[in-house]
Amino acid sequence: MNTVGLVAFALVGSAKAIREEFDLFGIAVVGLAMAFAGGATRDLLVNRVPLALESPVEVGLGLVGVGLAVALSAALSSPDSHPITLVSDAVGLGAFATTGAIVATGAGVSAFGVVAIATINAVGGGAVADILLDRAPFILFDDFYASCAVLGGCAYWAALSVGAAGPTAAAACAVVTVGTRLAAVTYGWDLPSVQRLGIDT
Repeated sequence: MNTVGLVAFALVGSAKAIREEFDLFGIAVVGLAMAFAGGATRDLLVNRVPLALESPVEVGLGLVGVGLAVALSAALSSPDSHPITLVSDAVGLGAFATTGAIVATGAGVSAFGVVAIATINAVGGGAVADILLDRAPFILFDDFYASCAVLGGCAYWAALSVGAAGPTAAAACAVVTVGTRLAAVTYGWDLPSVQRLGIDT
């Protein structure tokens, strides 16, 4: 799950930086930030050294994603909005939500902690990437995105609560997260703002 998430999110973050016409170094920085920031935050919350600092393989996987984004940009006019990138984003979201839930469970945190860490692991990198791109993190105001990770984390905890094995719970988390994200992209789901609800002053 962690490997899939690293490659997928590095690809997505790099594609965003390419759209903003960053140079190659900037593309790599944004791609790696999106791949690693969520996981690093997760590891700090459970009091362990971030995996990205322990294994060069982790960074290598992130660079694979960066390279894939550069290759896509050479073949496509808008790689950041291409179905390959959108599906990669959904897969990365599901992979990191599941990884976060597994790590949180191993750390013995509460049900809320499992869902919170799963969500932070899944969306933290994207938020940091958006800050590097000089814009407000889109998870705060646009699209049905972080909510997918919340639902996935809840599915993981619910599966464990009814006695499911760890792999079954992990599969439930991944399927719910990826499934809801792809449905949101397909059908244009989002959460309403106060203005859209008509209760602003």
